[in-house]
Amino acid sequence: MIGMSVSLMRRACAATLLVTATLVPAAAAAPQPGALAPESKRAVQARLLGEKTVPHKLDFQGTTVGGLSGIDRDRCTGEYVLLSDDRSFLQPARFYTAKLDVDAGGVHAVDFTSTRPLRRPDGSPYPSPALGDGKAIDPEEIRVDPRDCRYWWGQEGDRPAVDGPPVIQPSIEISEPDGTHHARLRLPENYLITADRGPRRNQAVEALTFGARGTVVTSAIEGPLLQDGPVPDLTHGALVRVTRQSRGGRVLGQYAYPIEKIFAESDPTSPWGPDTGVPSLLAFPNDPERYLVLERTWVAGSGYKIRLYDTTTRGATDVRAVDSLAGRPVVPMRKRLVADFHSLGLSTVDNTEGMTWGPTLPSGERSLILVSDDNFDKDAVTQFVALALR
Repeated sequence: MIGMSVSLMRRACAATLLVTATLVPAAAAAPQPGALAPESKRAVQARLLGEKTVPHKLDFQGTTVGGLSGIDRDRCTGEYVLLSDDRSFLQPARFYTAKLDVDAGGVHAVDFTSTRPLRRPDGSPYPSPALGDGKAIDPEEIRVDPRDCRYWWGQEGDRPAVDGPPVIQPSIEISEPDGTHHARLRLPENYLITADRGPRRNQAVEALTFGARGTVVTSAIEGPLLQDGPVPDLTHGALVRVTRQSRGGRVLGQYAYPIEKIFAESDPTSPWGPDTGVPSLLAFPNDPERYLVLERTWVAGSGYKIRLYDTTTRGATDVRAVDSLAGRPVVPMRKRLVADFHSLGLSTVDNTEGMTWGPTLPSGERSLILVSDDNFDKDAVTQFVALALR
């Protein structure tokens, strides 16, 4: 979602909307030390298998490949589905399917096989935000339902500037594999945008995963809610909300995940401030309370820092009834670093936003496939990365 083009411009316009709140105490906002939980003592370890970069603005079936913000494997076809965050500026909001050749030797090929627009309940494609009619979307994450292979996708909506276009509420939509709209998941009330509460602009629903064999849907807000305190800075991290729901929308629990403080000072000549958040999370197949969480930070003059954490909701405070986390002594989710992408040996570390489980390797390790969002910017890349997790 973040980058040095359209997304950062959107955030700059939102600066006046940020509400000052009591700072979360460092003890609550900072990552908690120590092991995860007794059931999860073994730390996950990661190593690089390989990477593959897709040509910039690749033309595929009359569309521009880019902005890939979500990825998941479709067990019904064996292919992967990828969500573009093009808000219908270039072409209608859409997803792609692709065959990925990934094994212990790396990422050998990425072959796109189809693309389809996401459709509204009336069957029409989503319009461009330029129309200002409040009917556009901001697609960011996609998951394939393990039960019926429908596509569940999250979109951030829009908190407009003062006197701007209408509010577009964040949502999780459900589509058929051909893009036809099927249903919508009811979100928690505190995920909704109001005048002084709810997600900040461009920091709403960007992470979504299925767990417990498809019976639990977990989502995360990318950054702290307005009422939960300020965004991270050089001194303090922040708390973002992670919510577990039933397939019908009933909230099963909500937890505070601690995101890191900003890792470097921003270039003072840049008009863009630092940006950080949670673009993706992924449930462990054999533990309904354990997740991989991706943290992505951009700082002008220093670029991106991408970190992957092994986390759990086990033992964390259920905050579904807590109106504001600011100043509250909640117990956050515990986390342990799995990989800092700068230590993996990649050719470049870019705007990584999507991740999904890949095939099990002959070594017994499970592969993890990640993709970066190039924001359709010539200075960024669409990069597929494969890791082996043990």
